[in-house]
Amino acid sequence: MIQQNSLMPVGELQELKNGEMITHNTAELFAAKKVVLFAVPGAFTPTCSAAHLPGYVVSADELKAKGVDAIICLSVNDAFVMNAWGESQNAENIMMLADGDGSYTKALGLSMDTASFGGVRSQRYAMIIDNGEVVNLQIEQPKSFEVSKAEVILEQL
Repeated sequence: MIQQNSLMPVGELQELKNGEMITHNTAELFAAKKVVLFAVPGAFTPTCSAAHLPGYVVSADELKAKGVDAIICLSVNDAFVMNAWGESQNAENIMMLADGDGSYTKALGLSMDTASFGGVRSQRYAMIIDNGEVVNLQIEQPKSFEVSKAEVILEQL
């Protein structure tokens, strides 16, 4: 599992932006930037839609004022779902990135198997990444939503 002070693994994540599919190489995505990345078990799911993503939407300006270059929401969904979810949540200041096959989430060691509910998904977490290095990592306990909130990450910056 990824740890604080570890370098982020190299991989690819997808984003649908203005009707165009973009593949981001994570080495480039995290290079020379301060990034807040938070991950959710699934787009359009109750806690994710009612609290997790909205907290970052509301706090985007405050996060950027504290030196954050990019705010990324990651989920094991496809880029079309992530785009639709972002649009429905007014998340224009958040990069809605898809880990369609879960390979990046597995490389982080933060996957979980939800069996027939949805298969391989991401655990709920948030991290602060500075130039590709994890400087803060907040992983939720199962069925919890306490440490990965935008408010908690704001306090860590």
